Amino acid sequence: MPLNSKKPSRSTWMPYVLPWNDAPLDLSFLYRDEAPAGRHGFLTVRDGRFVFEDGAQARFWGTCFNSAANFPEHGESEKIAQRLAKFGVNLIRTHQMDAEWATPNIFQAARGARRNDSLSFDPESMDRLDYLVHCLKQAGVYIYLDQLTYRRFKPGDGVDAADQLPLAAKPYSNFDPKLIELQKKYSADLWTHVNPYTKLAYKDDPCFALMEMTNENDLLASTPITLEPYRTRFEKQYRSWAARHGIKLPDGVVDFDPAKRTEPIKRFLYETQSGYYRDLLVFLRGIGVKIPVAGGNWNTGTAGLAAFEPCDFCSAHNYWDLSAGINGTNKSRLAEPTHWAQAFGKYRLLDRPFVISEWDAPWPNEWRGENSLWLAALAALQDWSGVAVHTYRYQSHGPVDRLGGIVVGGSPARVNWETFNDPAKFGLFYHAALLFRRRDVSPARQTLAIHLDDEAIFKTKASPNHFAALTPGAEQHKTGMILPGQSVSADLVYNLDESAGKPVKGPVISDTGEYGRDIRKRYAWIDSSRTRAAFGFLGKAGRIRLQGLELKVKTPFAVIAISSLTNDPIHKSANLLLTAVGRADNTGAKYNAAHTVRIELGRAPTLIEVIEAKIALETDQPALKILAINPEGFLTGHIPAKIENGKLTFEIGKVFPSMYYLIQR
Repeated sequence: MPLNSKKPSRSTWMPYVLPWNDAPLDLSFLYRDEAPAGRHGFLTVRDGRFVFEDGAQARFWGTCFNSAANFPEHGESEKIAQRLAKFGVNLIRTHQMDAEWATPNIFQAARGARRNDSLSFDPESMDRLDYLVHCLKQAGVYIYLDQLTYRRFKPGDGVDAADQLPLAAKPYSNFDPKLIELQKKYSADLWTHVNPYTKLAYKDDPCFALMEMTNENDLLASTPITLEPYRTRFEKQYRSWAARHGIKLPDGVVDFDPAKRTEPIKRFLYETQSGYYRDLLVFLRGIGVKIPVAGGNWNTGTAGLAAFEPCDFCSAHNYWDLSAGINGTNKSRLAEPTHWAQAFGKYRLLDRPFVISEWDAPWPNEWRGENSLWLAALAALQDWSGVAVHTYRYQSHGPVDRLGGIVVGGSPARVNWETFNDPAKFGLFYHAALLFRRRDVSPARQTLAIHLDDEAIFKTKASPNHFAALTPGAEQHKTGMILPGQSVSADLVYNLDESAGKPVKGPVISDTGEYGRDIRKRYAWIDSSRTRAAFGFLGKAGRIRLQGLELKVKTPFAVIAISSLTNDPIHKSANLLLTAVGRADNTGAKYNAAHTVRIELGRAPTLIEVIEAKIALETDQPALKILAINPEGFLTGHIPAKIENGKLTFEIGKVFPSMYYLIQR
């Protein structure tokens, strides 16, 4: 049915296709003082926060560019950079640039010729990357530069057992001298490369804000160490370490099986991992890299967290309903006791910045629309420093009028992870960026910490149950970990096995009062002066009352958000954005009865479920109009409304249904 039709179809679904090269609305004017990226100087760390050289504080709302998406054609780079800025994105993570399965990748721009090594960069790939960097910089978008992610080491690299090494040589890349030497060469070649479009070496360009050494890869994870000759070399290193520490080891082969690790092995792994980070950091500083550096992002428990101590900031990943191809659980996280803040809190050291370099609740989970605003609000409450969704795209062009990309890297699950045209996730980035970057949700007033002593780090096999203090506390207070010897002030301090009290049966509300969640009713809300929102199963929640806003929602599952597009609070603003979205899917997509198995991918166009709701908004403005906006930014109609006694009342979803509505004087 036409987008400008006055009534929704009987199914209450309508086409809403976000263009790949533009945005329905341009909110970049709200961030004009932050462009170009780097105008405030290099990013630094001061007092546990990211601060630019001129003293400006930094927060990053971002996404990951995956594999070939890092190498667009020049014309595409210009459009993509501007699109990101319009949605409020100010950080991209250059993820999996070294993935051999991608075309282009950093080593090879085209498929066909066989390369026997991974020792140099392809000139065409670098030209495309350079121009992308230039365009992102001009648009005010910073860059988080990944290093070792999916690199396939080859015989010409001079490494042992090249044909048997896993991707990124996990976990051998953390201790083998030759593999570390090759990582240093890669970093030196990349950071000293001069971009012809910016006239600066990467290391001298402040548009590069962050870096991590390796992705989802460390010695304390469950990856076995069995490949020869690496295993024997590692045992030699272990025996040498044990001798230095006066530890007598039994004769015979040392078993590094993760399930059989002794305390000495765990301590050795920790020291080796920490030493790897320290060694690479010294090298990077030696070649002139100035920006904050993280070692990795792999969530491997207390010892793995302690190994991050030499790094400038901590990074972590977490997913909800991570589908493997066509299967999932189709659960709403709003109904679960664990949540985003609890999941990430145990990987954060309170004395330094914390960045989420990957998060996602992938399509085809029906309820994924609950997550963008939820995570942005919790990130602001926790005073985290950066958030990046996985992933924007795996390529820079191609079909864009349906959800789901292509099978890449032999993984059908990657079909589910592209977010750039998903109304239920990326479509909410306007509000998410304002919540986080503009600080529409205030940081928590109190800090809840778990103090990790020596026993907790090396003698306890930590599980989610050991972090009971973070649930529901992480929805109320700033949360994180304190290592032995760190001097960090906190209002509430617990040991690993202590509980912060019984689980709350009713709604959990932050200590600022600006965020809350009702786990039984399966919805949450944001109640700040410049952004108010409710998301989840609102149809059964009854009348929802926030400060100056009332919602009565008919649609069972919905996200409804209102943000001021000025510096004024909502009740004084003459320019507001209202977004209403819930479920989104492809035309003709088919699932089993539980929606846990996808039977058919579906076809174009992408559809959204029309959100029907009655809204009452308090305002000081004498005359406001409500404009329905289609994906191309066209006005499709005026929503009937009335203002009486300082209250604007109207209904959405009946006439001129849409996802975006501008409320303007």
